[in-house]
Amino acid sequence: MSDNDQGKPWRFPVPGVLSLRTWTLWSLPPSLVISVITVEVTILSLVGLGAMSAGLPSDAEIRAGVLVGVLGIAHTEAVRNVERVRRRVMVEDLHINLGSVWFFAGAVLLSPTLAAACTAVVHVHLWWRADGARTPLYRQIFSTSSLAMASFAASAAMTYAAGSVGSAARLGQDIVPVLVLGMLVFATVNTALVAGAIAVSSPGSKIEQLVGDWDENLLELTTLCLGALTAAAIVINPWLVGFAILPLLMLHRAVLVRHLREAATIDGKTGLLNAAAWHTQAQRALRRVVRSTQPRAVLVLDLDHFKTVNDTHGHLAGDHVLAAVAGALRDEVRDRDLVGRFGGEEFVVLLSGLQNGGDEEFEAVAERIRGRIASLRVEIPTPDGPLTVSGLSISVGGVVCPQDGGDLQDLLQIADTALYAAKHAGRNMVRMGPARHASLPRVAGEPSVTHQRGPAQ
Repeated sequence: MSDNDQGKPWRFPVPGVLSLRTWTLWSLPPSLVISVITVEVTILSLVGLGAMSAGLPSDAEIRAGVLVGVLGIAHTEAVRNVERVRRRVMVEDLHINLGSVWFFAGAVLLSPTLAAACTAVVHVHLWWRADGARTPLYRQIFSTSSLAMASFAASAAMTYAAGSVGSAARLGQDIVPVLVLGMLVFATVNTALVAGAIAVSSPGSKIEQLVGDWDENLLELTTLCLGALTAAAIVINPWLVGFAILPLLMLHRAVLVRHLREAATIDGKTGLLNAAAWHTQAQRALRRVVRSTQPRAVLVLDLDHFKTVNDTHGHLAGDHVLAAVAGALRDEVRDRDLVGRFGGEEFVVLLSGLQNGGDEEFEAVAERIRGRIASLRVEIPTPDGPLTVSGLSISVGGVVCPQDGGDLQDLLQIADTALYAAKHAGRNMVRMGPARHASLPRVAGEPSVTHQRGPAQ
């Protein structure tokens, strides 16, 4: 186990023995520690019991297991640079493992015990070559255990459905329902374990954060389909696997392009659109106003006294506050509204398609956002216990777009002038443009903070 998450060399106080006290795992909430250890102990117990009850594998099963393992390792070597970049630029923490092609192929061809073992070998090699010490070891062990358990469960389900162990029985006349069952079990078990860990470590997470968005789940389904086809090819003629290698390599590159595009348009601290991406998408939306009867409005929002949070508690605390504010903004608007971060503590929103579309309705949305931020309480883990930041406020300036869409720069200028008027009037206010330019006085009333002693939640 590395001393910390920065990838320092492993420390062996006693030769050949890891120092358990240095494990990052023990700094996690107790509920998460219990969940992680439970998953790892469960898969070890299942593999051990399976090995004792199943007896020796057949020569055909051993050959299939070795072939799947060798192909999985060879595939990792072929794409390790691409995979390394993909893991570095991932916008979201949830990571769909393209190695599921080989994990599921092993589940189809092997007994539950061998399928879990084969998955563990390939996944550990993938981590070693593509990720290295950037991921804490406890997370890697949990990921490996989750995938091994998914392979074990899928293999067991297909064994039960086919009536016996072995690829010949599973890939007979009833091949389709057996494979579909295995894919469902694999995806369900893996998703449930990962989502459970996220839910325990981050209470209140949205469903998209727990199970991923549609594109991520479609990618997982694609890898499982390729795994089923690979298993069938191995049974028919192992040389046919070569026809699956090139599509798999291209899939890696296509997924990398998508992640690079996301990384280029998403603000890393808040998960919102960055300034350039928001500007581009807002211009496109305004051009569509001419062809639509739905009015739009631009809001410019600025956190009041945000510098106080950074100066008092550091920039890491400020990053937590920015992320919490971004989440509140997303919650208060619809998916089709554009929300972006313009830099620093300033945000921007393009609202569209309200029921009436008058100035009052757009202003009501802005007031709802202002009220949500005013009631926000952000808990930040610190060595001294959770730090709660409250008393935040936000000033909002807005403008309703004309029917011809208008020029985005002009609209932003009007909204920014209205924001300045809200600041001048005392902050924590909403003003709809046009408004006159005014100087910004210093106003009392800064964010309040409280400390709660105790273990981090």
